[in-house]
Amino acid sequence: MKKIILVRGSGDVASAVAHILFENGYPVIMHDTPQPSATRRKMSFCDAIFNGFSTLAGVNSQHINNIPELISSLGSHDLLPITTLELPNILDDLKPDILIDARMRKHHQPEVQITLAPLTVGLGPNFTAGETVHAAVETGWNEELGKVIWNGPTRPLEGEPQKIAGHARDRYVYAPAAGIFRTNLNVGDMVVSGKEIARIDDTPLRANIDGMLRGLTHDGVPVAEKTKVIEVDPRGARAKISGIGERPGRIARGVLEAVKIWNSMNAG
Repeated sequence: MKKIILVRGSGDVASAVAHILFENGYPVIMHDTPQPSATRRKMSFCDAIFNGFSTLAGVNSQHINNIPELISSLGSHDLLPITTLELPNILDDLKPDILIDARMRKHHQPEVQITLAPLTVGLGPNFTAGETVHAAVETGWNEELGKVIWNGPTRPLEGEPQKIAGHARDRYVYAPAAGIFRTNLNVGDMVVSGKEIARIDDTPLRANIDGMLRGLTHDGVPVAEKTKVIEVDPRGARAKISGIGERPGRIARGVLEAVKIWNSMNAG
């Protein structure tokens, strides 16, 4: 069997990374918490955790929480397994050769992971290649998007989100406090500015602009304060709400480059 790759996270970036590696023949396992707060759920494998199965760009994913079944799925390579088992158990039982932290926790200082696998790759701000991970990949919307770094830190978190139809930060709604996220709507629903989209406990969350729901945290998930929970795409019916987006795709290609370079240096 080829070298096993563990991808941490199940959002759109983590899913794009897992997808490109799977399509290139690598045995890939995704890992996340039992109730992830990812919003772009039609652009990710995240819903497999809630529903058992999901599909992204022609690749099927299944939620598996049994080590023998995980091993079997890696061997058959007919679907991409996603698990919510405790991370130490996965590391002990499967001993992945490559670990990729694609959780995109931009406001957190990630733990040192360089000892967890022969190759560790961190995506986004706050990683230092050669210290906290072996390699890192830039994830900001700039000329270095997808660039692989083998020595030194990634760029710090920068500026506002990319504009879509003139809207940037106002496309998003963030949790005003910690609590349980509740909604009766779905990704793909049309909304108008001021419409109540969800609640966190007794606090209503409303759309800031008109458009289509591109991102929506799953109903019933506990979220922390300031977590991004809603995204409205102002393009409406022209919104891209499924498949692999441009930014996740470019980041994924950077990860694939890092894996190939490392493999070539460690061939035989």
